[in-house]
Parts: sequence; C-alpha cells; structure tokens
Amino acid sequence: MVAGEVGARRTRSARRVNPDGSMTLLEHLKEFQVRLFRAVIAIAVGSLIAYRFYDPIFAAIRRPFDDVVNQARAEGKTVELVISGVTDAFTLQLQIVLVSGLILSAPFWLYQLWRFLAPGLNSNERRWAYGFAFAATPLFVFGCAVAYVAMPNLLSIMLGFTPDNVANLINVNEYLGFILQIMLFFGIGALIPLIFVMLNFAGILDGRRLLRHWRWLVIGVLTFAAVATPTPDPFTMMLVALPFMVIVAVAIAIMLLNDSRRARRAARAGFGDLSDDEASPLPERIEHPDDLRPSRLDDPDGPGPDAFDDGIT
Repeated sequence: MVAGEVGARRTRSARRVNPDGSMTLLEHLKEFQVRLFRAVIAIAVGSLIAYRFYDPIFAAIRRPFDDVVNQARAEGKTVELVISGVTDAFTLQLQIVLVSGLILSAPFWLYQLWRFLAPGLNSNERRWAYGFAFAATPLFVFGCAVAYVAMPNLLSIMLGFTPDNVANLINVNEYLGFILQIMLFFGIGALIPLIFVMLNFAGILDGRRLLRHWRWLVIGVLTFAAVATPTPDPFTMMLVALPFMVIVAVAIAIMLLNDSRRARRAARAGFGDLSDDEASPLPERIEHPDDLRPSRLDDPDGPGPDAFDDGIT
C-alpha cells in the first residue's frame, strides 16, 4: 500500500468522524502531503509525455524566432539562436519538458489544490471560486495566444536595434525565458477585467466609478495593443485591441448589473438611502440591555442572554 492511499484513507476516516470536514493541524498536514504527492506524480507524467514530443514543442517555441530570422537574412543581418555552455542543451530540454508537463497536468494538480482548499470555504465562497476558475482559464489562454501571435513583431522591434555588420547571437535559454515572460504578462493582463469584477462582487470597486474613467481604460487597452503589435499599421493594432475592449466592456456591464442588484436589495432592507460611511439608526426603544451588545460573527440571529460568557453585566 502506497503512502498516498494511506493518507487518503486517513483523511476519509477523519471526515467520517467529523461530518463538517474539520481536521486537526496534523490531519491538515497529512492531507497536504497526499495532495502534493499526487500533484507531483501528475506533473512527472505530463513531463514524460512532453519529453516524447520534445521536438514538435521546441519547433513551436522557436517558430516566431524563425520568422524574424528570415526577415533579418533578407536584410543582410545575422541573427541566430546559439547554445554557449556545455550544460545549456540539457538545461534547455529540462526547462521545456518541465514547463510543458506543468501545463499538460494543470487540470489534475489544480483539482488537487481545490480539494485541499474547498473544505475551508463556505458555499458562497465556493461559488465565487468556481466562477473565477471558469472565467480565468479561457481568459488566460487567450492572453497567451495573443502574445504568441504578436511575438514575431516584438522580436523584430527588439532585434531591429542591432547595428549593421554585427551578428546577433542569442542564447536559446534567454530566448525561452523571454517568450515565457511575455506570455505570462499577456495572460495576466487578460485577467485584469476579471479582477475588477471580483473586486466589485466583494464591494470594493463600484462599476459607475470605473465607467467614469472609461477614457483611461481605452488608453490602457490601446497601449497594451501597441506593445503587442509594435508596427505602424493601425489596423493590426485595432485587431488586437478590439477583443480586449470587448472583455473590459463585458466586465463593466457585469459590475453595473451587480451594483443595481445590490442597490435593490438594500432598498428592500430599508437601507437604500444610507451611504457607505453612514451608520444605520438605532431602534427607538431598547427592550433589553443585551440589545446594545455586539453580536457574534457566527450568530446570524444576534446575541441572546447566554451568547456571551465573559461575566460582563
């Protein structure tokens, strides 16, 4: 019997003893060990699969660079990917295999992470987490895809500063780090509208306030698109900026709908005319002194005569 099965059985037995899913610190550590072990195994399996298809993966990674190389050769310049160290070839293959394995096994290790965190969340927080994961995955993939498509333009601009009669020999490990950083930057950039929505649902960011600054949002999106397509062609820039503008517009629409729903709920509760920093009125008549005492955070019905045992009278 492997350690993972033992840990899983102990976890299931602990949850049978505690139906609410509560565990001691030691049980939490054992649960974390089981989930981490399964995630590592999944990443290892994904890395083995990536190793089998290493050549096609590396060809896809260097394809944007090949486009720039062909253009540079047409202009009489020398631009090449090189390996300068004895261990650089091994390091390159190890990095590509591990990153590819991490991406291939993402559904499984994300599921293990979710199974570890879910028992500590209430039903409302779980719905938020499901919604965030459902929307974040395609947005992040979309941002990475835009970065990959725009990579030849970025490389062309960066390598265009090379003086004449100077060969530009780029270490392949540096190129791999550059393309991964740019894809991560674009992926996170595509998640910014989703972060706005989450802040709105948390009551931190107001939709109307964000809408009043729509000009800055447009400038930000256009700047982002200009970085992605550093060419004098405005049509290409707008082609990249339009999907991001649609995402931002959808995010603002969701925020406005949520603000309206929250305002209607506050109006039904009788607090619609109160601002965020204005205290609600106290009742005109106090039936019992305990009515003025603070309620417990986990007691939705408020304090009772036995709600506090601190001896205060």
